[in-house]
Amino acid sequence: MESAIPEHLKTTRSRHRRIPDDYVPPYPSFVARHKPKVARVVMAYFGLQYQGEAPPAAASALGDIAARFADAQGPAHWDRAQYFDQAGYSNVVSVAYWDDAAKFDTWFDAAREAWTGRANGIGRYIEVLRPAVARYETLFSSPDRAEGVAVMAEGMSGEVQEHAYWGGMRDRIPLSQTDEMAPGGKPALERDGSRLRIVPHDNLCLIRSGQDWSDTDAAERKLYLEEVEPVLREGMDFLRDDGVRIGCYTNRYMRVLGADGSPTEKSYGQSWWHSLAALERWAESHPTHVRIFGAAMKYLSTLGPAAKLRLYHEVTVAAAAEQFFEYRDCHARTGMLAAVAVD
Repeated sequence: MESAIPEHLKTTRSRHRRIPDDYVPPYPSFVARHKPKVARVVMAYFGLQYQGEAPPAAASALGDIAARFADAQGPAHWDRAQYFDQAGYSNVVSVAYWDDAAKFDTWFDAAREAWTGRANGIGRYIEVLRPAVARYETLFSSPDRAEGVAVMAEGMSGEVQEHAYWGGMRDRIPLSQTDEMAPGGKPALERDGSRLRIVPHDNLCLIRSGQDWSDTDAAERKLYLEEVEPVLREGMDFLRDDGVRIGCYTNRYMRVLGADGSPTEKSYGQSWWHSLAALERWAESHPTHVRIFGAAMKYLSTLGPAAKLRLYHEVTVAAAAEQFFEYRDCHARTGMLAAVAVD
């Protein structure tokens, strides 16, 4: 049994874990292991937004950003997903990952100017975190298929100890050994012509939490899509529509798209939170997540080790200097714009 925190990031604790040293989790889970030389990663979300049928400008923008991702300084991995937001707009989001921040810095200015620098009749936004590796964690139900930031990792761990209890998410973040990671300050709005930028606060929290049912047989797929997914969707819709009052600035429940733009049998929720503590409170006690947890446990107890559904997440608590948010021609509740008043 391994610790989720890699050896090179362990330090003398001033804050205790929620579990005793002899705790044994009831089922296996795994975390991504980066090479020790990786000090920082970049997670960059490029979103576009429109109503109704996709206009030609959308296809052009998506083709352009995909071409830029293929550049020598481009990301080590990227994927694309789509969802409909609370205002009825379709959003297509391409998320790209780097484990070399210098490459990202070389690449970003031209990509940013192309994405938000001029009007083209559709909404566009860029949301970037560039956290130190001590500020995020991952968790996977299976070690043989990486997603998101973990695709860049050197590999997966063995079975880890810090999971299957409330507080495991925090305990897997290396910085939690010595830091409460409490939020500091409030987000503010800056205007740069038609571009709107959010000046973030310290210790903002991001979660990407995914589901992959592509390996399930017909019976398991039916059980997931009829018994679990509707409960998950209910919780995701609550966070999308009413999450601000509990500390969730925005939530996107997205369907991953294949290379040809068609929906795959993968989805993920992606949300920005005021703090890790706010995310923890929702997960531990809010009725919508209690129902998600109950449906998932019933599903897993029914299928046991035969379950083929794959689950994962990545959670980041970013310092203010590690964040960048920019929006152009988007509605007022898009992304982190929901955290401020936009006229």
